[in-house]
Amino acid sequence: MKIGLVCPYGVNKNGGVLEVIKAQQAELRRRGHDVYIITPRPQSHGDEPEDHVIFVGSSTDFKSPTHTTIQISASVSESIERMLATHEFDILHFHEPWIPMLSAQILSRSKGINIATFHAKLPETVMSRTMAKVITPYTKPILKYIDAFTAVSDAAAEYVSSLTDAPVAIIPNAVDDRFRPPAHFNDNRPEKTILYVGRIEGRKGVKYLLHAFRVLQKTRPDVSLILAGHGVDREKMEALAEDLDLKNVSFLGYVSDEEKIKLLRSSDLFCAPSLFGESFGIVLLEAMASGLVTVAGDNPGYESVMKGLGALSLVDPKQIDDFARRLDLLLYQPKLRVLWRAWAAKEMTLYSWEHVVTQYEEVYAKALRAGKRLHG
Repeated sequence: MKIGLVCPYGVNKNGGVLEVIKAQQAELRRRGHDVYIITPRPQSHGDEPEDHVIFVGSSTDFKSPTHTTIQISASVSESIERMLATHEFDILHFHEPWIPMLSAQILSRSKGINIATFHAKLPETVMSRTMAKVITPYTKPILKYIDAFTAVSDAAAEYVSSLTDAPVAIIPNAVDDRFRPPAHFNDNRPEKTILYVGRIEGRKGVKYLLHAFRVLQKTRPDVSLILAGHGVDREKMEALAEDLDLKNVSFLGYVSDEEKIKLLRSSDLFCAPSLFGESFGIVLLEAMASGLVTVAGDNPGYESVMKGLGALSLVDPKQIDDFARRLDLLLYQPKLRVLWRAWAAKEMTLYSWEHVVTQYEEVYAKALRAGKRLHG
């Protein structure tokens, strides 16, 4: 099949959705499909796109309600029509089609089969509800062009399910095999390290992690906390760490994937205390694949990953004493950590790219068969 993966985010931006699309492309191409990423040209990007990447139109940065920078695309009709005529895609797969404007402009001109995947969950805030009212009149008209709907979790499916009666297949994200456990685990060493990787902003719950860490350090003075990532609240959180007189706290800023993998394999506990706005939790999968025991915020997106024994990892970050006790429990109980890792290793079989892409191929084939019956 010839497949176009439509990405609303510029290829110069780091982000979970873009990484998912790149990995999906790689696995589909490994299976013999001819697969292109279709994306707006990033600002100040004068070079030609990489192999099997197509630039259409341009993009402008926009701050979303979750404080994430997304890119609003402005496309040229002629370039879209020329691209579609040149490539004659069997499948166009639109990731986050609700983001203006690229997806809508391609959907209205597509002659092939159109698949949509929804990744994000709008947080339950006044600002987000206002944004939903703004984007719904934009999103609703494009739904008629979509042949099959998918979402990465029930939480991510909520928005589109409120707009259509069509079924939404739940196909989770996956994690690649670069994330794997170390050769040996040493749960008996006295010095422990807690790792946070992500943006440093309000909804990510870093403030509550610092407060819980303060409680933990009263009885566990040798524990360390590493925070990797940038964000609008980084300076504020660094100041809070000083105000709380915390010891052994390091703010690393942005880290590369290679550095992140090393941190995941050398730390003792991963903590992702997000309060809301998470539709899935790729960071949780990366930690699980690395054999790194995890404590996570009890938001709907993370609940979709931390099932069964994994529910032990979920905590309300605002309940500081409970949060600190959960950190202590999963750091210092070796038998429990062994059980948790066994659960995580079993769960990870559901999140390989081989398994996930097979599910997408089934959606593609079913939509193609339905399209042939409809137009044949």
